[in-house]
Amino acid sequence: MTLSRRLLLGRLAATGAAGAALAAAPTTASAAPPGEPGRRPVRTGFDRLAADGYRLLDGHSVGIVTNPTGVTPDLRHLVDVLHADERVRLRAVFGPEHGFRGTAQAGGSEGRYDDPATGLPVYDTYGKSGRELAEIFTASGVDTVVFDIQDVGARFYTYIWTLYDCMVAAALAGKRFVVLDRPNPVTGRDAAGPVLDPAYASFVGRKPIAQAHGMTVTELAWLFNGEFVAADAGRPVRLETVAMSGWRRGDFFDATGLPWVPPSPNMPTPDTALVYAGTCLFEGTNLSEGRGTTRPFELLGAEGIDRRWAAAAGELTLPGVRFREAYFAPAFSKFEGKTVGGVQLHVTDRAAFDPVRTGIALLVTARQVWDGFAWRPDLGIDRLTGSATVRTMIDKGAGTDDVVAAWQHDLARFRAVRRRYLRYP
Repeated sequence: MTLSRRLLLGRLAATGAAGAALAAAPTTASAAPPGEPGRRPVRTGFDRLAADGYRLLDGHSVGIVTNPTGVTPDLRHLVDVLHADERVRLRAVFGPEHGFRGTAQAGGSEGRYDDPATGLPVYDTYGKSGRELAEIFTASGVDTVVFDIQDVGARFYTYIWTLYDCMVAAALAGKRFVVLDRPNPVTGRDAAGPVLDPAYASFVGRKPIAQAHGMTVTELAWLFNGEFVAADAGRPVRLETVAMSGWRRGDFFDATGLPWVPPSPNMPTPDTALVYAGTCLFEGTNLSEGRGTTRPFELLGAEGIDRRWAAAAGELTLPGVRFREAYFAPAFSKFEGKTVGGVQLHVTDRAAFDPVRTGIALLVTARQVWDGFAWRPDLGIDRLTGSATVRTMIDKGAGTDDVVAAWQHDLARFRAVRRRYLRYP
């Protein structure tokens, strides 16, 4: 029996996907946690799907929701891998914010086009939900929608709401929905921060989950399906998931042995993800959150801020982090081309570091030391924090401890719900 070139390439690619994950543990120090030399790397949901010969997709017409993070351990894009394999009938790609190939900045997408590399139709999901998105799934001709995107663990990172919107749309369109898991890069140890008030729902928070949810995308998918999808679609979606192997709740990304691909243009490293759940709150202010620098979300500042901010933040002795007086000139976004003053966060103990508490502390101290401090006029801070509580408390002079205390009751309730959907030790 002779193999077609497409089938041969597909099997070689699948071998790369599964074989790389099954190979001996990497020798670099960053690939294994301290004290665990020789630990085998994590196998993602896609790695396990490929190793199983794609049996879960056998006989189905498949569309996939993905972006540049949808890669194998040897950095092949899974769309290219699946397209080359005759065992999979891949018929469409669905692109989220920033696009399938990642060419768009924040708040943008790539639109509808045919992918030059594969010829597959690429449909734009960004900004679409409900019946409109269901009609796109129907028009694509697929019966199974697969989701594989790297998340960063924060409620306002839009890919988890692309996940939710696609689950609702798939339920409305009568499609099966498959989620392939990837690590939460900042661990899944616990949830932290305020829980969204549904009155403030938006694309940076559709449903009442914590600001730092502490879950993987498959765990979120089960929670979404169990708690919310039926209310919006009339029934749960037909959900299947492929879990990772080798991942544990306390693992940071560098313990996985997996390559980091920036999931969006301003998420260049796992260090960015570590602080993002807290410092992204500065998007709701007139300060720069570091977009347009090499350290987005680690650098914060504005014209007129000086060394007093770093000093005030440092006096709080927050666990696991120090603050350095910093000056920078963003290449784009707020204060483009202007030199501004502010702080740089240096995480010294990531296990002790609480990004949400730190973000609140920085808001409180910025308002105290800089008389130019202001919230964004559209009150986007309320959508980011999930209610008006944080903003109004800080405006009234509340300190960090008081603000953090205000969300503990809702957080405890969310933690109880979350616990039912956790899948990893």
